[in-house]
Amino acid sequence: MPQYIYLLLAAEKIGASLLCRDNTLQENVEAVSQSGAKAIFAHDYLKQHELDAYLSDSHTERAVLVSPLISGSYDAMPDYIQAVIDGLYSHTPANGSRTMNWNDFLVLGESYDGVVEAPADFNRPLLRAYTSGSTGPSKQVIHSAHTMIGVIHQMNFYGSQGGFRASWMVTCLPPCLVAVVAAMDLMPLASDKYLILNPFCGLDDVDLEMMRYRPNCWPLLPLFADVLVNSERIPDDYDMSHLFAAGVGCESYNNGQLARMQKFMNDHKCQARLTVGYGCSESGSNVSLPMTPHPIGNGNSGIPLPLTTISVFKAGTDEELTYNQFGEICISGPGLMLGYDNPEATADTLKVHKDGMTWLHTKDIGYMNEDGVVYVLTRGHAPRFGGGDTATLPMENRLADAKIEGIKDEFFVLAPDEEHSGCFLPYLFVVLEDGYTTESIEDSVRACLDPYMYPVSIFTLQQRPFYHYKTNRLGMSRELHSFQQAACA
Repeated sequence: MPQYIYLLLAAEKIGASLLCRDNTLQENVEAVSQSGAKAIFAHDYLKQHELDAYLSDSHTERAVLVSPLISGSYDAMPDYIQAVIDGLYSHTPANGSRTMNWNDFLVLGESYDGVVEAPADFNRPLLRAYTSGSTGPSKQVIHSAHTMIGVIHQMNFYGSQGGFRASWMVTCLPPCLVAVVAAMDLMPLASDKYLILNPFCGLDDVDLEMMRYRPNCWPLLPLFADVLVNSERIPDDYDMSHLFAAGVGCESYNNGQLARMQKFMNDHKCQARLTVGYGCSESGSNVSLPMTPHPIGNGNSGIPLPLTTISVFKAGTDEELTYNQFGEICISGPGLMLGYDNPEATADTLKVHKDGMTWLHTKDIGYMNEDGVVYVLTRGHAPRFGGGDTATLPMENRLADAKIEGIKDEFFVLAPDEEHSGCFLPYLFVVLEDGYTTESIEDSVRACLDPYMYPVSIFTLQQRPFYHYKTNRLGMSRELHSFQQAACA
């Protein structure tokens, strides 16, 4: 909501920092408690027991409650947006002497006649956001005005309007993700886009919102792309040429996903080439852009942003590798976080190399070719007992490129090998066409993989599962781990 942007700019002005958290109540309360926050801002559909949990911390003095309708007209909203907002309220809304609404908060500020501005310091903590938690425990990342501007400055030409003001729509995405704040909210504002904030669109209704607003730019995530491709509400003759920039971020996209989405766009007259980039919360968002003549696919994530240096090192060291050698992708540039809220984790991730530069060790594995194009293949090493590294994206691309009859979608999930410490086992999940079974595709799957890539088991799904807009590999891995333990027992 726009009120969040007001708060961010105000916090910078008075020398405060904002902590954003949007997860379970327990995790949210813990984050507020650890921060020592004096005030919290929440939507006015906050429940009383939730408010009580926050205010039980002695540091928190006040809760400012903001209506989702403060910047919108309920009657002007389509029924599916109204239904989402209506469903958020309960019979026990938060209230009490330690609450106030947004308008009263503004009046309190207008009546204050003391000094409010702090000395300018663009390097102090300003935004405390969280990683998505899709690949491991969610971590708090701390950014300053300088680190966010470092990202915005390098991206503000993106989606250049060519003589008119391009529209930029943001659906569903909360400001607890730094990429949303820097690259999806502040960057389009800084480059004079018409920003459409659309926070209360249901995840399954992004297809309707695309057709309603017809945006020129729309940050696509794997979940959104999946909704579009599988939508039965988008007419066959729908003209999608309004979309000038089309890219899918947030996680590696395999060749099959790229081909399906590109075909969907072409079938609907969209002239944009589907692209992917690379980045992370620790780097403030994007660190690469898909400005490359090399074909999109096989992990191609484009070239580094203008002020960003990307290189590949032997994992965990400052031993730099040469072109086309697999190693840990590391980043140096103006968008790097100040650190985590955990000093030990910060020291393990931000390291000063012998070149005197500070490098972010991402733990992502990939390589760079002679033209400076970055290829991102997997996260961390996953050796299989007996030899071979089970990098998920290359394995998925083998299957996608084979175009195996009957497979609509596929992805690998790795689970720890219970019998061999430090090793992993690959499991394959597939969405099949009607009439096909795992037995009917198994031989074709094995035919296009090396022996160390063979899946231990193949499981069928009705559709790809998502968590925080990405493929829910972590959740599936936990289920596999439990399955393994039960089998061993």
